[in-house]
Amino acid sequence: MDPLVAAIDQGTSSTRFLVFNAKTAKLISHHQVEITQSFPREGWVEEDPKEIMQSVYECMERTCEKLCQLNIDVSDIKAVGVTNQRETTLVWDKETGEPLYNAIVWLDLRTQSTVERLINKTPGQNKNHLKHKTGLPISTYFSAVKLRWLLDNVEEVRQAVVSERAMFGTVDSWIIWCLTGGRNGGVHCTDVSNASRTMLFNINTMDWDPELCRYFDVPIEILPKVRSSSEIYGWMKSSSLAGVPISGCLGDQSAALVGQMCFKEGQAKNTYGTGCFLLRNTGTKPVMSEHGLLTTVAYKMGKDEPACYALEGSVAIAGAVVRWLKDNMGIVQSSSEIETLAAAVGTSYGCYFVPAFSGLYAPYWEPSARGIICGLTQFTNRNHLAFAALEAVCFQTREILDAMNQDSGVPLTELQVDGGMTSNRLLMQLQADILCMPVVRPVMSETTALGAAMAAGAAEGVDVWSLSPSHLPHVTCEKFEPQINSDESEFRFARWKKAVQKAMNWETTEPSCNCPGFGKKINGAPWGVPPSPPPTRADP
Repeated sequence: MDPLVAAIDQGTSSTRFLVFNAKTAKLISHHQVEITQSFPREGWVEEDPKEIMQSVYECMERTCEKLCQLNIDVSDIKAVGVTNQRETTLVWDKETGEPLYNAIVWLDLRTQSTVERLINKTPGQNKNHLKHKTGLPISTYFSAVKLRWLLDNVEEVRQAVVSERAMFGTVDSWIIWCLTGGRNGGVHCTDVSNASRTMLFNINTMDWDPELCRYFDVPIEILPKVRSSSEIYGWMKSSSLAGVPISGCLGDQSAALVGQMCFKEGQAKNTYGTGCFLLRNTGTKPVMSEHGLLTTVAYKMGKDEPACYALEGSVAIAGAVVRWLKDNMGIVQSSSEIETLAAAVGTSYGCYFVPAFSGLYAPYWEPSARGIICGLTQFTNRNHLAFAALEAVCFQTREILDAMNQDSGVPLTELQVDGGMTSNRLLMQLQADILCMPVVRPVMSETTALGAAMAAGAAEGVDVWSLSPSHLPHVTCEKFEPQINSDESEFRFARWKKAVQKAMNWETTEPSCNCPGFGKKINGAPWGVPPSPPPTRADP
């Protein structure tokens, strides 16, 4: 049997464990478990770190059972890679192994007032004040401000820092620490792609930056050790895979770039998950954007290999808009139903949906924006709304693609895509129409997990996966060509941009209402953070 390599893909809405053939890149088996998101207050998004780990163990065990049913020996798995939702912030106690608060998810907006305060402190109130070091604007999106909130608001976190028991990490660090032994010798590390999303990492020196740590008043001792994206970090301590090395680690968008084989400067991919992320490989030098994109570390494929960088256009809400239509509005019963609904009308009939649930990310970086649906008439029905939601994903992609083309000066001629939403054929066709260019989708859509598996299999000491261009597998793709004329496409895009302007400057500060549920664990037990007292009112 050819050697196998596995990948843990811990995303915002689900966890997956996938096993690939290291010679052919063929997907052999996998298992998926959905993750509960909680919204304790308006704009807040949390997940339970213990549920995340439970889902990882469950996916690993179920996949191993499936391999046994296929008469495949689990010992053929030679390495495991980890890929994860980026920026999501955790703090745990290294002595007990217990999380000290829920994971604050990347989409979360509770830090808006912190961000406004930080920006107001900068010369000229400039959100790009730290960009020369971090590649990022000061935003609610990144980990440093979430960590700052935890230090300011959660007594257990403060106490643990004082008594030197606190560990900070993004989801990759938490998973690797737990799998390599946790409080019994677990490895506390992260890779360069994840570290570059914290706002505490200097993308030029490739290390934690003491000045940035001072700026956010974060103790540098609680941060994980930064490693390359492809090396042996440690070995599995328990489960069916005990003794297998964990040797790949990439933030999900970097992993998709690797899985799409975008190793050359200028190659790009767009991933449609909870959010939407367009990354373009810029080679071994960081390129700063003039049009609202991020500069990020794409990967570093080995200790002695150079780091590669990317320009990134980040959209907060893509697949999440479908989840919202399903869970919040009851307009669809399943995610797949949205395609049927939208296809039944084939138009939004002048209805435009800007899903700025977490403000607007690239290219605007406007945390005060909120979601808006406009252009409604008595004729509008749920089919038109479903169509408008899909169009919104495509329009947002068009905005970041335009910014990418302006920054690079070399326009893309087709768009490589991946991610869960790409199974929606109507969405893919709409995307080609709105971009006026072909959209290319690989038949095997699990490119994020594939990228993590490639990094793990190629690591020194594992050496079962070759990343040399001649050994990269041939990928079968499907191409969607534009089918409408460019005048119609431009008209619809102009209307969209008008709708975006109407969504701006909606929310100025944190909501002041007394919303119940502050600081609840997902299972309902309080974290020990006192809720705000109810407003006092004189009796009439």
